[in-house]
Amino acid sequence: MSTRSKASLTHPKAPFARRAAVVATSAALGVGLVAGAPAATADDDDKILVVGKTLGFRHSHIDDTTHALIDLGAEHEFTVDVWDPPNDSGGWWGPGSPGQPDLTMDATPFTSPEDLAQYASIVFVSPVDNTNSLDPAQPRLLDDGELAALQGYVHDGGGVVGIHAATDTMHTSSWFTQLMGGGARFRNHPQQQTATMRVENAAHPSMAGVPLEWERWDEWYNYTLNPRGDVQVLQTLDESTYSGGSMGDDHPIAWCQNFEGGRSWHQGAGHVDEAWTDDTFLTMVLRGIEWTAGRVSGGGDCVTFGEVDGLVSALPTDTARDAVAVSQLTARLDAAEAAADAGDRTAALRHLRVTERLAGALVADRDAAGVLADKVADLSAWQQGVVAAGG
Repeated sequence: MSTRSKASLTHPKAPFARRAAVVATSAALGVGLVAGAPAATADDDDKILVVGKTLGFRHSHIDDTTHALIDLGAEHEFTVDVWDPPNDSGGWWGPGSPGQPDLTMDATPFTSPEDLAQYASIVFVSPVDNTNSLDPAQPRLLDDGELAALQGYVHDGGGVVGIHAATDTMHTSSWFTQLMGGGARFRNHPQQQTATMRVENAAHPSMAGVPLEWERWDEWYNYTLNPRGDVQVLQTLDESTYSGGSMGDDHPIAWCQNFEGGRSWHQGAGHVDEAWTDDTFLTMVLRGIEWTAGRVSGGGDCVTFGEVDGLVSALPTDTARDAVAVSQLTARLDAAEAAADAGDRTAALRHLRVTERLAGALVADRDAAGVLADKVADLSAWQQGVVAAGG
């Protein structure tokens, strides 16, 4: 099987940091934003995989996005493999997908977690597959074997990026839906128009240099649910600035999460071809890819309250000390989350500082105490990023 696209570029000077390097860097630097985390040594060229294969409506931006990412690879020293084969899966949208025959790999790269491990990140670029009906008989973008390979890749620490219609594929796989959108799937969209995107966490690396209020022309998706809580929201849409939004005052459009050992980052904009010549938009996507690959870190690294709650719930309660630790940590985290939900960032940060100290003082297992304290520090960095964005 061919493992390199015809578009691959070789730039060995700046390898992506692997997952262990990210953990070590985050722990050492605490809440600081890292412009470029120290890179680990890599034996092979660093690569990303761009997935543009479609079994449904094909977005015109797929080709533009692919070439933009190839150009970014040339500039930022990573290689690009492309999986976007032509196929005859026609329907109301037309006679099938032309794919990108001059760029695509010869065969599916989703063969095993070991084969996918060559990629620092996998970028799903609007790979619509027409599974909106939730009919299990409808062919999916990834079949069972390919999905299992992706699951293993993520569990081994792999990074995944979703662009625009990445929430409009694999509708019949709840796991993929959680990976890509925290359970949110594409529902519908109004006509293309100008709207205002608002940065929610200004400290995350992907939001560096992004206008806090960004007026853009694009195609704005409504989702089947609000993923907040399962993901860390990076940007929202202001529905008062356009017509056809159906999610109300809280309309996430970009988000990220730590998921089952890996990382995912999603940007719901990017439908219009012009986005892929916009330097600010391109830099944001590049930084999202780099974050999933472990090349940059900071801004809370997309840690959520639910993620930290899970760590606390896993602590033992066999002794009186253990039980007190879990009880007090849970109470403080609940108070911090409630304050954050109410918009009182000062109170949230106060509770989080106490929680971090309690983790060090009460958790008997020193390794577990250190991991927990670091994750709570990430929550603080996230809340500070919200404050910096005016939240």
